[in-house]
Amino acid sequence: MIYEVKGEQRKNLSSMFASIDSTILLSALQGHMGSVWVDDLENPTAAQVTVGIFVFYAGNPSSKGAEELLYNLPDFTLAIVEKDEWKSRIEEVHNGRFEKFQRYQFVKNPEHLDIRYMEELSNAVPKGYELVKIDATIAKYSSLHKLSEDFISQFDSIADFIERGIGFAVLKNGKAVCGATSFSIYDEGIEIEIATHPEYRRKGLARITAAALIKECLDRGLYPNWDGANIESVKLAQKLGYRLKGSYDTYFIDK
Repeated sequence: MIYEVKGEQRKNLSSMFASIDSTILLSALQGHMGSVWVDDLENPTAAQVTVGIFVFYAGNPSSKGAEELLYNLPDFTLAIVEKDEWKSRIEEVHNGRFEKFQRYQFVKNPEHLDIRYMEELSNAVPKGYELVKIDATIAKYSSLHKLSEDFISQFDSIADFIERGIGFAVLKNGKAVCGATSFSIYDEGIEIEIATHPEYRRKGLARITAAALIKECLDRGLYPNWDGANIESVKLAQKLGYRLKGSYDTYFIDK
């Protein structure tokens, strides 16, 4: 049996996940969003955190509940673990159904992000385009959601996103062609989600939109965390001032 952890009890699992450096993970452990599962509510030996497509594991991968937790997955899963024992367990349980690849982390230091530079970038909007903050109206645009299903999907509703989240979009002829939002939130900041329509890439729109989001976060005293899914994301982050910390194993699991 596995059990869902609610409310303040989630924070009790922080030490179990201490070796995993992820603000997405924090968003669940701090109670902002996502779900948390354990093999025992009183004395957990294995635990799972899920926020959207991201799934984290910690504890004892050989415990009785670990295998059940490893099958407790969303339809599209990116599984992240720190210890080699968990990696071996994932590869055993999901043999033939996973792909292992690298994601990229950056040093979490707001001093690396120059707010004046962000303002300069966000003001460099090409003629014919409009940079706007995502409000309740723009959050309903189908063109925005076609760019990424994850712009506001971790929030309870559009109203919840407007209250707790942050986002900017670039519009062209009244349609969103680029967006940057808070995929998730945690006590000290956000995790950035960014996407551009394929026809509008290589125009600097992602850099402009990300800079606007970063500036907004810095103005509020929040840290805008960047986690790169590929080399292109790494290059964009570095242009904005982020400094690469390293890569880490990620498992795409096909249920």
